[in-house]
Amino acid sequence: MAELTIVKQSNKTTRIIIRTLLLFSVFSIFLPVMLSGQGVGESERRYVRIGSLQSHISSYGSERAWNNSYYEGLRWPADYKYTDNAVIKRSWIAAKDFTDEDGQHWDTWATYLTKGYVKESIFPVRLDQTTKFVIPNVLVDNKSVSGPYSNDWDGDPDASMLPDRIITNTINTSLGLSFTRRVLVFSQQYHDNYFIKEIIIKNTGNVDYDDDIELSETLHDVRVGWGTRYSVCREAGMKVDGNQSWGKFTWVSRRGEDYAQHVDSTITESNPIVDWLRCGFSWLGQSDIVSFDNIGGPDWKGNGRLTSPQFVGTAVLHVDKSVTDRDDDPFQPAILGWHAGDEYPSLSTLGIEDTTVMERIWDFLAGSHYPSDAFGGTGRFFEENTDGILDPESPYTVHQDGGGTNVWITYGPFTIPHKDSIVIVEVEGIAGLNRQMCDLVGSNWLKELSDLPLPEGGTTDDPDLYKNSWVYTGVDSILQTFGRALRNYRSGYKIPLPPEPPTWFNVSSGGDKIALTWGLSPDDGDIDFAGYKIFRAIGKVDTTYEEIYTAAPGEDFFEDTTPARGQAYHYYIQAFNDGSNNPGVTNPAGPLYSSKFYTRTTRGAFLKRQSGTSFDQIRVVPNPFHIAASRANKQYVENFDRIMFYDIPGKCKIRIFTERGDLVEEIEHMDGSGDHAWDSLSSSRQVVVSGIYIAHFEVVEDIYDSTTDELVFKKGNSTLRKFVIIR
Repeated sequence: MAELTIVKQSNKTTRIIIRTLLLFSVFSIFLPVMLSGQGVGESERRYVRIGSLQSHISSYGSERAWNNSYYEGLRWPADYKYTDNAVIKRSWIAAKDFTDEDGQHWDTWATYLTKGYVKESIFPVRLDQTTKFVIPNVLVDNKSVSGPYSNDWDGDPDASMLPDRIITNTINTSLGLSFTRRVLVFSQQYHDNYFIKEIIIKNTGNVDYDDDIELSETLHDVRVGWGTRYSVCREAGMKVDGNQSWGKFTWVSRRGEDYAQHVDSTITESNPIVDWLRCGFSWLGQSDIVSFDNIGGPDWKGNGRLTSPQFVGTAVLHVDKSVTDRDDDPFQPAILGWHAGDEYPSLSTLGIEDTTVMERIWDFLAGSHYPSDAFGGTGRFFEENTDGILDPESPYTVHQDGGGTNVWITYGPFTIPHKDSIVIVEVEGIAGLNRQMCDLVGSNWLKELSDLPLPEGGTTDDPDLYKNSWVYTGVDSILQTFGRALRNYRSGYKIPLPPEPPTWFNVSSGGDKIALTWGLSPDDGDIDFAGYKIFRAIGKVDTTYEEIYTAAPGEDFFEDTTPARGQAYHYYIQAFNDGSNNPGVTNPAGPLYSSKFYTRTTRGAFLKRQSGTSFDQIRVVPNPFHIAASRANKQYVENFDRIMFYDIPGKCKIRIFTERGDLVEEIEHMDGSGDHAWDSLSSSRQVVVSGIYIAHFEVVEDIYDSTTDELVFKKGNSTLRKFVIIR
């Protein structure tokens, strides 16, 4: 970003000049890089997985979450499974009085940004992700668990970047309007639950994949916009009623009707939650197919845990007034409200017969609800149709669209001469109760306890009032999230940063301890660097973690001696500072931590026994192995197919044979412990079938007793064990 010094200017003038300079800096530095004569595949995506909000960006300028199995994307909190909130984002571009490259004049021209229109009216030319630094290599028992994420970015790291990641996506269109999205992602703990999206709409005159410029006329009455439907969330659909997975019972509300009166207002940590932000957001409403109060999606068949605490939506941070005036237009977006999910104007082809549909798209972007007024509005949909948080009204009974409800945002009309552009900046974020509160509130609700504490103080004996009052604190949470994003944007993305994470992290199962080692953070040694914190979870990766150790700067080793045998242990390590660089302007003051998602181990480590001292001690557990009993026991949550070899020589080769002598798998056991886990997989990674198996143990080097120095295993010695698998 450019530096600017202003003398004797008012605060308001200073803010406007800085904001304008920032926008021009963004636009001039990050013009789309066209790939000459090449296109980007319509199915290509870039994933971002570094914060509590994780998702993907698609090449064709918008997103559909269906992956042929479930609706994938916008996972929050990303610590846990089944927290996807995305369904579909439908986007359109339209203009008036347009003549195409063939000389055909259109009173109205429009297109829908979707995969089906790639190579017809939209042409993806860029999709890449830039990273600020390489993620740490994370290993468990010498097996990398960070491998799947090491290809998330393209090219070399750029240490000069302000965000942690930037995804850039550009499409050309038959209109000659090029559409670039720059998605800015942060991993600082107060800013990792949103994505800032800089949207550059430029009249390039390029109507296809190559670099040739086909058009040079001014584009008139340009409108762009999108309807975004959220499921809020996938787990609620799985555990509550089976329908919410695609957003059937989603409420929508909005704020910012008086934004023009606050365009120069600031947000501070003393008043971090304001309702003048231009935003729309969604959450799970009541369901007309269940008999209980559905707010929060309580797991009524289980422990009551709230499966849908999320409030998710979009806020508008900036819209250019025109191509020559980069000040924020307080009267944009043109439309901000709600619209029914599956009813929308959609082109079937791009021929002349679609002129009527194109007019409908332009009208839709201008605010005409499609197909009728019953399917949308610019008011607060929830507040206009309920009497408050205990109202049993279902959003579906209001809109009567099986698809659900969208946040509806459109911009324009703009006049865009050739080579000029309009810049729009949005933030998409998610917030709500954390998992611990979801457990507590849901459990208390299910037990129908009395004297339940309310968020604002006082108590109630009404379990529904208690539950819903806590769930609806999510409104404040999402407004706070949007406010932090606005402060980040207005600062020029110069929020205080945590130290970089350790350069690598290794977790090693061992006899009577689990050893953790790491490479020092590149910021270890800085004056504000405070050290490392290690957190641990038991049984599975998507559960609550507890802090177990704080390491001093320069320290790079810790032995966890408290685990119990038979459990899987997961860890992550965070570098942190003393907070002296974080005075509390763009977020709360205090220490800042590197993201746990950089180092979280997705494979369990285990406490192992000391090396066995006699072949007679070797055991195969369980034997017989029965898959039904394993699932009921739930000892190995990560892998129900796990079989353990106990009290084996510390360094040996284990060969698994079928009863007739076919080699199934060969295992190198070299960590010196007396345990080894086998997940019933053959050398070709296939789960083995029922049958009798033989384990052959061969000692590969002399092994001595650690206390007496007596030779207990001689190299080359071997023994056998039979075991049974029933599937």
